[in-house]
Amino acid sequence: MDEYHSILSRYWGYEQFRPLQREISLSVAAGRDTLGLMPTGGGKSITFQVFSLSRPGLCIVITPLISLMKDQVENLRRRNIKALTIHSGMTQQEVSEAFDNAAWGNYKFLYLSPERIGTEQFKERLQQMSVNLIVVDEAHCISQWGYDFRPSYLRIKDLRPLLPDLPVLALTATATPDVVRDIQRQLNFRKENVLKMSFYRSNLCYMVRHREDKLAYLLTSVQKAHGTGIIYVRSRKNAKDIADYLQKHDISADYYHAGLTSGSRSQKQDNWQNNRTRIIVATNAFGMGIDKPDVRFVIHFGPSNSPEAYFQEAGRAGRDGKKAYAVLIADSSDSLTLQANIKKSFPPPEEIIKVYESLGNYYQIAAGFGRGSIHTFKIGDFAGRYHYPIDLVDNCLKILQREGYIELTDESDHRSRVHFIVNRDELYNFQMSQPEAEEFMRTLLRSGTGFFSGYTEIDENFLAQKTGLSVETIYGYLKHLRTHKIIEYIPRQKFPYLIFTKERIATPRVNISKTNYYDRLQDFTRRIEAMTRYMQDTTKCRSQLLLDYFGETDSQACGQCDVCIAAAAAPVSASAFRSLADRIKAALTAPATPESVLKAVNAPEKDITDTVRQLMDAQIIETLPDGRLKWHEK
Repeated sequence: MDEYHSILSRYWGYEQFRPLQREISLSVAAGRDTLGLMPTGGGKSITFQVFSLSRPGLCIVITPLISLMKDQVENLRRRNIKALTIHSGMTQQEVSEAFDNAAWGNYKFLYLSPERIGTEQFKERLQQMSVNLIVVDEAHCISQWGYDFRPSYLRIKDLRPLLPDLPVLALTATATPDVVRDIQRQLNFRKENVLKMSFYRSNLCYMVRHREDKLAYLLTSVQKAHGTGIIYVRSRKNAKDIADYLQKHDISADYYHAGLTSGSRSQKQDNWQNNRTRIIVATNAFGMGIDKPDVRFVIHFGPSNSPEAYFQEAGRAGRDGKKAYAVLIADSSDSLTLQANIKKSFPPPEEIIKVYESLGNYYQIAAGFGRGSIHTFKIGDFAGRYHYPIDLVDNCLKILQREGYIELTDESDHRSRVHFIVNRDELYNFQMSQPEAEEFMRTLLRSGTGFFSGYTEIDENFLAQKTGLSVETIYGYLKHLRTHKIIEYIPRQKFPYLIFTKERIATPRVNISKTNYYDRLQDFTRRIEAMTRYMQDTTKCRSQLLLDYFGETDSQACGQCDVCIAAAAAPVSASAFRSLADRIKAALTAPATPESVLKAVNAPEKDITDTVRQLMDAQIIETLPDGRLKWHEK
């Protein structure tokens, strides 16, 4: 057994690598900059974790999601692998301690949010670290043509001169050919080097169903389906409403979205992962870092805004390699909704500039000041104060990020933290003068370590349970100790951070560029059109449509999607069926009689009739009460 297999077995308990994992590890071991393209659930983390454990030094991992990096660090720690994270939500003291640990603490992995890379503090402390690899996770975020571009990722290439002899490993599950080229260019790859798996999933059956009564069809589908599943919806309200609807019909379901508390999200996720809840109804906030292998179906209650997002979400089904289903339920309004999203996602430039001006006023930052300042950001409070719709603010911020004026981190839940700022003798004297608080303070100090050297996370509910006091009383004691300058106490908070990456620009000088607005608008429109095509096309295999989009133009029809099933059942050849289906669709731009269809389509009557029958069996055509035929799509 070679060293890589030995590490894989020792820490993860696996005897064999998944496809491409070992090849990527060997590529970086040879000193080559490497871009690894692996589908969702393909085990990207193993590629760098095994390699780094085989070498002296520390692996720096750059990832955009604070919640995801925390999960990764916890997973490594459970395997007795030393790992830590540095992100925007930490105090200066916590950051300094983390950098000390990274330099001198024999840690193997340092997870960083990308905005940290540009700081002088990081560049200075980097010189003290022994680094064996730079990893860029979610690497599509570095490309302005990627669907989730993050301007802070552009700073990553600044590491290359500081660590000139180290290879860079970039990883992503979703990248078009243009994005693949751009990732390597943006990271200053010394030589192009892409290792990729096919995005084809032989066990995943894609289906599109057009139904005006989507909710009724959803209910019927989950009643017939086996196993656990995810239902993706567009809004937080939809998530709760649909979960309630399923529960009323005796289906085990719960809802999940970013507006819930961290504790509530964790509990709901845990119940679902451990099969106490069968179905989770969620916004796109659910899924990152989730690795439940036995998901039997993912249903989209309406289309995503891009094939990338749809492919990633649908790909959470069937990671165990067994048969699973990815179903998109669409109605006649969904195409219009997708088109409306284009205008909604790109507010007029004057609105974007107005929101930027309001941000400066909100934080009382004068023109020419504020560069590098970090602020908690409560979008509801900001939008309410300046009478903006929340969606408008959200979309304006995305464009301001592209321009490099600001950076908005993902929302993160931060547990309460305590730091004792007196020495032990002073604490003893205080305890003697406050005998009613003595038992509480003893319990507090036993609940963790390092209270005197820095901030330590605490759980007020745990302290209440241990002391027999109410949570309100615990809060009272903590505030009392803070008032008497015994501790620094930071209560639990949940928010994103907004960072001014440049000094505030005077309003007349704020520029919304062609590249970051009109070019991106065209690119977003292209994605919407591709998603619309996927939703509406009934003549080409669903899997092939997705694979074509990602540059795999030589794939074979899957033989199991709704289009392939209809074509296989038709007595005419598959190619003839698709051609006839296209012409029948053109004849049914409005409901028409069977006789009208026969006249409009130039083909043998039997072939037309058989094709119509197969399209009806596939629930693409329906017969109206008056006998006319109706095509489900608009």
